[in-house]
Amino acid sequence: MGHATRCVPIIRTLLSNGNTVLLGTTSLTEKIFKEEFPQLERIQLPEYNISYSSVLPLWLKLGTQYPKVLKVIKEENELLEKLIKEKKIEVVISDNRYGLYSKNAQSIIVCHQLNLKTPFFEKWSNSTHVELLKKFDEVWVPDHKPKDKRLAGDLSENVFSLNCKYIGPLSRLTKKEAEIKFDHLFLLSGPEPTQTDLLKSVIEKLKDHQGKVAIISSSPICDDLNDVPENIYLKKLPNAEELSALITRSRTIVCRCGYSTLMDMYALGKKDLILIPTPGQTEQEYLAEYWSKKFKSVYLPQDKLETYTF
Repeated sequence: MGHATRCVPIIRTLLSNGNTVLLGTTSLTEKIFKEEFPQLERIQLPEYNISYSSVLPLWLKLGTQYPKVLKVIKEENELLEKLIKEKKIEVVISDNRYGLYSKNAQSIIVCHQLNLKTPFFEKWSNSTHVELLKKFDEVWVPDHKPKDKRLAGDLSENVFSLNCKYIGPLSRLTKKEAEIKFDHLFLLSGPEPTQTDLLKSVIEKLKDHQGKVAIISSSPICDDLNDVPENIYLKKLPNAEELSALITRSRTIVCRCGYSTLMDMYALGKKDLILIPTPGQTEQEYLAEYWSKKFKSVYLPQDKLETYTF
């Protein structure tokens, strides 16, 4: 969903420049795009349906599903060729969907990971990834070009001489002025079942907490939680305006360190961050370490949550 939210400012710019925009959505991104752009035509794209695990590292679980991903890439590429002819599409902008390229349209991919960090097979992973990126005419990197200003660190370094344009960080959120209401905001995101696992751990951790706390999550168990303490405000999937307000009104943000989340924190000027990377997700582990050094964020491994004092 982070890939969808960071496309919102790109779509707004396209519309403000007089372009006609057709949106490719999935069941996961339909709510966001319908909420932000109810007037635009939407086309359903094939679902990757990647499954995650509470036990296996993310990189290993993803590796086992690589053949399925390749199959979907082929399906979405075939669908795109039909759409280009039917809709007379001139430009295709894809965010991390590697089959949405064509020789019959200007093809652009939005990607902040030009230099993958993997625990094993890093050379092979980068080689495979670069070949996918080279199918596009341009790579738009949502980060600053000067290395000393980067939000993604080495991840967004163009080490493979791709045709890149650094377009700056992207966020759909708007900075607001408001008084602090919550001591901590737990902004829980990412794949299942790891998000629900973290939500359960957070609620258990906060059952005797005295301060005012807000929790945002998309976990399916949010609707069934009846024993949440009175000092905890739990909100499931707020819209962009509500999310901006909650983040602004919170002193400390405790969150996963997916790149879209970090760009949101940067856009809203939030500096008091506690970052809990998704276990086994090497990109988030790298970003948590990088932000702890560059921006003085707190790097909190999930297995240390129980002993941490908020």
